[in-house]
Amino acid sequence: MEKWFVAAKKADFQKWAEEFHISPVLARILRNRDLTEEAEIERFLHGTLADLYSPWLLKDMDRAVSLLRQAVAEKKRIRVIGDYDVDGICSAYILTRGIQILGAQADTAIPHRIHDGYGLNDHLIEEAGRDGVELILTCDNGIAAAPQIELAASLGIGVIVTDHHEVPFSMENGVREELLPPALAVVDPKREECAYPCKTICGGVVAYKYMQALQEETKDPALAGAMGEFLQLAALATVCDVMELRDENRILVKEGLKLLRETENEGIRALMEVNGIDRTKLSAYHLGFVLGPCLNATGRLDTAKRALELLQSRTRVEAMNAARELKDLNDSRKNLTLRGEEEAEEYIREHRLENDDVMVIFLPQVHESLAGIIAGRIREKYNRPVFLLTRGEDGVKGSGRSIESYHMYEHMNAVKQYFTRFGGHKLAAGLSMREEDIEPLRRALNENSGLTAEDFVPRVHIDVPMPLSYATRELAEELSLLEPFGVGNPKPLFAQKDLLLLSGRRMGADGKFARYRVRTPEGTEADLVFFGDVDRFGEFLDETFGAGSSEALYGEGTAGEAPRRGSSRGEERKISVVYQLSLNTFRGKTELQFVMQNYC
Repeated sequence: MEKWFVAAKKADFQKWAEEFHISPVLARILRNRDLTEEAEIERFLHGTLADLYSPWLLKDMDRAVSLLRQAVAEKKRIRVIGDYDVDGICSAYILTRGIQILGAQADTAIPHRIHDGYGLNDHLIEEAGRDGVELILTCDNGIAAAPQIELAASLGIGVIVTDHHEVPFSMENGVREELLPPALAVVDPKREECAYPCKTICGGVVAYKYMQALQEETKDPALAGAMGEFLQLAALATVCDVMELRDENRILVKEGLKLLRETENEGIRALMEVNGIDRTKLSAYHLGFVLGPCLNATGRLDTAKRALELLQSRTRVEAMNAARELKDLNDSRKNLTLRGEEEAEEYIREHRLENDDVMVIFLPQVHESLAGIIAGRIREKYNRPVFLLTRGEDGVKGSGRSIESYHMYEHMNAVKQYFTRFGGHKLAAGLSMREEDIEPLRRALNENSGLTAEDFVPRVHIDVPMPLSYATRELAEELSLLEPFGVGNPKPLFAQKDLLLLSGRRMGADGKFARYRVRTPEGTEADLVFFGDVDRFGEFLDETFGAGSSEALYGEGTAGEAPRRGSSRGEERKISVVYQLSLNTFRGKTELQFVMQNYC
């Protein structure tokens, strides 16, 4: 069962409201986003590209710029090596396109998820050697590739690492020591010596900063002209890599979305078109849940080079063909994911994992590219850290997804003897291991999880307890100042007690959604829309108010019919809800919309 918490952070909300010309409600929400200083609030509400941090604050950026300029001047052959997810693809596009503008002899390599695995590996290094590559630029990977970078050096290939993942470390007598790879330069905000203020930027933003620094150094007008496109891709990567939309990330995504709505990148335009997205209404939601999955699908079921080729498309025909192919792949991925979820649930039941602190699920037949998605879905349902393992070409591969109170990478580092390879950060990780080590790993992770029963209880953080009757269209419009929404900056949550359920009807072709007519304690009537599990809500009603309560609420109406009043037992059906407030436009008419998120 969830625990609801009402935020009680203090501030002079009236003063903030007057100073920033906002409502006290919005001022309270801003405080709930951990903003305390007036300068922070101004930056949150009105921050622009001028408020971004200097790329030169990144450790080794000066070396990385100097080395790359020298390599370009000497006509060295350069290879950018990215990764097969959205962040890696966008990073690779930014770096390759940027240095080609400067005249570099450069190409791109994207690892194949099945044959190569994550990031640098011996095969990619050896291939670079055969191709006469003299300098490798990594993006979204490389921080944990010390052996591969040593191999590159032995072949006369220099490596510049740009990454954003956790730096590997060792613990000796309680002292933590970073294990940096032996590269010519290592640009990663997670380095202990790095003074960059925003540690949560993704690989695409690190690549963007690299090109920004190069542009400032070279004053190249063509590179300056490309920075807008690079910002769009950095914004896309930030959302798809689930970075917190706070601090600099918020500005990057906000400004990037503005440019994406008018993008001239043929590939992105085509991908929006085949998915039926109105570019003028593009939001962070569309990046993370529509465009991103299409780009990711290529790396999951085929090769991520297709996604890179989409971004590199220079004609509409070329772009539309690639976009349709990506959408088809994503549709196939969705079906495979649903089957994988069902298999994971069956495994949990058979192995009695419901009460494990850390779930380790081994599904040999599931496509390894789907491990992360399925792990995320199981994590959401059970609110526990989850590792989803599959059988790959060379042993077991897998992905992990974590909860806020469990730093996945650090716990993996404590049992690294069970992995042949691993990497990641607090909430997500990838790994390779031997099949015989699965059970020892499960035991080790659970024996030292450090988790308590409280950590497994989902928490609902309510911004403001507010009766439905207090909500206005003006407030709903004002909430748009908080966009873009995402991790670290969720849509505001409001709450009201004792709503009387009057009637309900299912909506949608298969009745998966519902609309409920409710009466507030003050006597106001309103509609609540619910996009969650309607069947589960019905079970809650029957358990709480007696068998048949759900059926009585809906009456004999079917989807599409007008709501009918429930039975006289409706007088007993009072619930408390957590809701979101928005504006909904339908057939040219815009109205307030209350969206139920939680209930009790």
